[in-house]
Order: sequence, then structure tokens, then C-alpha cells
Amino acid sequence: MKETKNQMLVIFGASGDLTARKLIPSLFNLYVAKQLPKNFVVLGASRSNLSDGEFRKKVVYESPYLKSKIEDLKENYVKGFADMLFYEDLGDDYTKNYERLSKRIAKLNDTNGTENNYMFYLSTPPSLYEPIAKNLADAGLSSQEEGWKRLIVEKPFGYSLETAKELNKGLQKYFNESQIYRIDHYLGKETVQNLLVTRFSNSIFEPLWNRNYIHHVEITNAESVGVEKRGGYYDKSGALRDMFQNHLLQIVSLVVMEPPIGNEPEDIRNEKVKALKSLRIMKDDESLFENTIRAQYVASEINGEKIKGYREEDGVDPNSTTETYAAVKFFVDNWRWKDVPFYVRTAKRMPTKVTEVIIHFKTPHHQIFKDSGLSSKDNKLIIRIQPDEGILIKFGVKVPGQGFKVERANLDFYYSSLAETYVMEAYERLLLDAMQGDATLYARADEVEAAWEFVDPILDYWKNGKDIRMYGYAAGVWGPENADELIDDLGFWRNPGQNLADDAGYCVIC
Repeated sequence: MKETKNQMLVIFGASGDLTARKLIPSLFNLYVAKQLPKNFVVLGASRSNLSDGEFRKKVVYESPYLKSKIEDLKENYVKGFADMLFYEDLGDDYTKNYERLSKRIAKLNDTNGTENNYMFYLSTPPSLYEPIAKNLADAGLSSQEEGWKRLIVEKPFGYSLETAKELNKGLQKYFNESQIYRIDHYLGKETVQNLLVTRFSNSIFEPLWNRNYIHHVEITNAESVGVEKRGGYYDKSGALRDMFQNHLLQIVSLVVMEPPIGNEPEDIRNEKVKALKSLRIMKDDESLFENTIRAQYVASEINGEKIKGYREEDGVDPNSTTETYAAVKFFVDNWRWKDVPFYVRTAKRMPTKVTEVIIHFKTPHHQIFKDSGLSSKDNKLIIRIQPDEGILIKFGVKVPGQGFKVERANLDFYYSSLAETYVMEAYERLLLDAMQGDATLYARADEVEAAWEFVDPILDYWKNGKDIRMYGYAAGVWGPENADELIDDLGFWRNPGQNLADDAGYCVIC
């Protein structure tokens, strides 16, 4: 196990929702699991006027996100965690100089023995990333002459390739790339990381992981909710920016990548960048028309409840052309994946919440049981990322009795069956990795830019191309009817149920 050195975590935007909902509960779980270093301090910094006590009250003692965790624990035990938390009011502007903040950090460092090791978490809008980085550097808080300094930034990492490059350059003026940790909570999920282990530690999979044996790859990310209270933000973003460009292309890179030379962070990140750079970029209108679909959910009724259409949501332009459904077919230009199509979709207001990767294997070249029910029933490896996390293999078996009638059988594994093993939540794992200086699950600058290079032409086509269609789908179904046309002669998408082993089916709301 890697060593977690004494350190201070400074959270900018600490009075916001992310800190109370994700960061503090994750730190509390690490505290309970005795994963935090001996000397550890959290300093919240934002524009709210709070004292140390009021901050502790807000994010610990009266937090709805910690209520169930602390109610059965001894008061002095919870107090031990709360006493690690401090707060500094930045006034009305993040861009003012940090002389006062710097003095508070120095005082807490001396008092608590955090050895000048500081991690700065920017839970703020991206427009503030560069000003905050500049102020930290001006205050001498990016220098690693004494102790290490790390900067964690949340997505979105830019709005386009151009803005991503500007953001990267802006941060790199004040911090070295090795100090910058771009957090993508999807990579903190155990099942996403298990993609690497499934591939590279099993001889039953790795030799087959190529164009000779794999027919196509399918990735689905579905959410049952709509845009909720994020209408204003989402209408400027859309499904392709919000989910595909970051989370789903990160998953794609893990499926596509070549075996790294080792398990060091840079070994793995180098291969992920190569994988993203090998995606065939679609630039001509014909390719983009044939291989992309966008759609919006429209009003419907689910279980007797009337559901608003996307354009009726709060904060959304009534004439909006922002997609809530995006499906893309693409190819990877290297030896391993030549001519293997990838189908990736993401959407809101689907029948169920689910994210999974499906590897469809080719049928045997010589099919002696072609007339026995196995035709068109390919072997599948399904890696379920959420919910009901696990792995499912579908293969053919003989039905008992005369003849050779073949049926599909399931061979499955569920993380929930590991009763003795505690599975860390995403932010928990990622925070601990950053504390230990392990950047494996964090995005590098060139990785972010490679993802945008693939996505930018699609966004540009959807915005400026001729005769671009925005399809509609009723809230609660698996997208527009023509989405299956994207999958050529393969039939249709696998529309999964809430449980991993559910038989796929097409859900229609009557």
C-alpha cells in the first residue's frame, strides 16, 4: 500500500453542494477506514461568511449527507473528524490576492504538522481555474521547494478543443503538468478500473481482444432522470459535452488501449492517449450524417406521472436544439481494431439508469448448429459499471433432450457478492490517489485535447451543418426509433434492465 504523507487539503468553493455532498462524506469514509495521514487538515475557502464552527456544523454535524454515517458513532469520534476542518472567508472575489489565505495556510501547517504538502481542490466554475492558480502561484503556493503542491480541477475541461487548450495553457503557466489532477469521477468507479484487470490479467480475454474475434463494441450510458435543476447549465452543454466527451471516451480509451509496459501511472496514461488519438475523426458531412444521431426527450406519462419535455424544463430555451440523446458510431484506426465498429450512446429520460460496456464476439466461422437456435446469438462479455455492478458472459449451451437445440446461458459475477470487501466510492478512491500522488485515474492535458479533437467536428456539424435533424423520443423509452438504424444490419441496441442478467428488451411507454 502506498504511503499517504501528512498534508493539507484546501477546497475552493467549500460552501457549495459538491463539498457537502461528495467531498466531506468521502473524507469521512477515509477517516473511518483509517486511511487519512496522521497529520491532516482540511481548509475550506469560499465567498461565504462562515466561522470554523459554522463550517463544521454545515458539512458534518447537520449535514444530510453524513446523518446516517454519524448517528451510531460516538460523539468524540465524530468530533475528531470535525476538528480537522477549518474555514477561510475569501470575501466577495476569488480573484483578489491570497495574502490572508496564505497566512492561514502557513499557520495551520505549523500548528498541525502538515509538512508544507498542500492539495488545492477547485470546486468552482472553470472560469475561475486560471485566476485561482495565478493567485496561488503569486502567493508562492505552487512552489515545491518545501513539500509538494497539487491542483485538482473538476470537469468540464473546456467547452471545445480551443477552450480546452486555453485552459490547459492557463493552468500550466502556474503549475507543472505533473502537479495538475483533472478529476473524472467515472474513473473512480471500481467497475471502470476492472476493465483493465479483466483485459490484461485473463488469458481467456486478452488473446481475443482484437478484430479477429470481436464483431463490435457497444457502450450505453442511460439516466432515468431529466435535467432536473440543471436546465440552464445543460442547455449550454448537451449530452455530447456533458457525458460523451469525458466519461464515455475515458471508458472507450480503456477498451481500446494497447497493453501498457507496466502499471505505473504514466505507463497507463500514455496508452490511453494513444488510444484516443487512434479514433477515426469524422470531418465530412456524409460521415457525420450517417454515423451520428441526436435527439431530445418530449413530454410523456410514466406510471401515471406527467413528465415535462426537455424544452419545457426550467432554464431551457423553448426552441432549444441541445441534445439529451447522443449516439455515435465510429472506428479505430490501428491494427487491433481495424473495421470493428464502436457504438456509443448517452441519454436522459431513459427507462432505467445504467452504464455498461458490451463486447460482442464473432460467431464461429463454421456453424454446425446454425439451425438449432443459436443463429444471431453472439457471445457477449458485458461489464456493468452501474448499477448492479459486475460482469456477465453469455454463451450457448445445449437444451436437455434429443437433438441439439441451443439456448443462451449466463455466467456472472457481482461486486455485491464480495461481502468481506469494502468497495470505495469514486470520490473516495480519487481523493486518496491524489493524496498519494497517484495520477493513474486522472486525465492528462494531451488526453483531454485528444478527446476534444474527436468530438469537436460532431458538435460543429450539429450546429452548422445543412439539414441537421433533431429527433424526438418520449420520456421513458430507449431513444428515437431510428436509433437502431445506426447499428447497420446488427439488429438493435442491447436495452438493458436494472439488473445485469435481465434479458434485453425494448421498452415502450403506452
